[in-house]
Amino acid sequence: MTHPDDGARHQGHGLRRDLDLLEALASPEAQRAGELGVVRLAQLTGREKSQVSRALKALAAEGIVERDPDTLGYRLGWRLFSLVARTVEDRLARTAEPVMRELSAELEETSHLCVLRDQEVLTLLSVSGHSFRVHGWEGRGVPAHCTSAGRVLLLDATPDELYIRFPALAGDRPRSEVHSLPELWAKIEQSRRDGYARVREEFEAGLVGVSAPIRDFRGRVVAALNISAPAERLGEHLDTAGRVTAKAAAKVSAHLGWEGRPKPPSAARLT
Repeated sequence: MTHPDDGARHQGHGLRRDLDLLEALASPEAQRAGELGVVRLAQLTGREKSQVSRALKALAAEGIVERDPDTLGYRLGWRLFSLVARTVEDRLARTAEPVMRELSAELEETSHLCVLRDQEVLTLLSVSGHSFRVHGWEGRGVPAHCTSAGRVLLLDATPDELYIRFPALAGDRPRSEVHSLPELWAKIEQSRRDGYARVREEFEAGLVGVSAPIRDFRGRVVAALNISAPAERLGEHLDTAGRVTAKAAAKVSAHLGWEGRPKPPSAARLT
């Protein structure tokens, strides 16, 4: 007689085996090689090759893993990364929101939580100093090179990474102080020294802003806290606002597990 819990146990066992495959595809060996084949995955998980092949095909059909059509090797798939990214960003927003409320109340300005998307800065969350969320900037992308948030989000970038990310800088922001990669690198290094970035009307006439980096438990910059406001209101207090914003960003970083100090400035230079 079949016990009603047998099906659940079988499903749980199958899930554990699938997780073993995903762990193997996330291993240092897989990261170095860029992919792993069925035979190697069977060796790492202690399973039959045919079982591993069937499981990988099912996972690939759902976008959890991807198969290279030329090498037939497997790697983690787009859907898994998408799920992880949404989870991380949701936790980031929930962690940052109460700190943003305090920051906005102290400066009496709206604060923004921003992340990097290719060449743009995307606002995930905006909070007013009056204990409510505002939505004018949420989901909106703006150029990274001429914004304070973009410059602190690029703090971990190397010169080579900047060349890849910005094959050409958009020339539609004549007020920007950055028109070349060496100029962008100089602004990034200044932000690293100061602990925050400031921009005076580079993105938009009459608008000034400051931003500070939020780091995860590894010390990597994962987001930026930003304060943007009319120049007539904040322009004379940018450095004070920058220091206050940097303290708030450090508080969020601590909640995310960051206990150390940022790495010293890189000796590399863009020419």
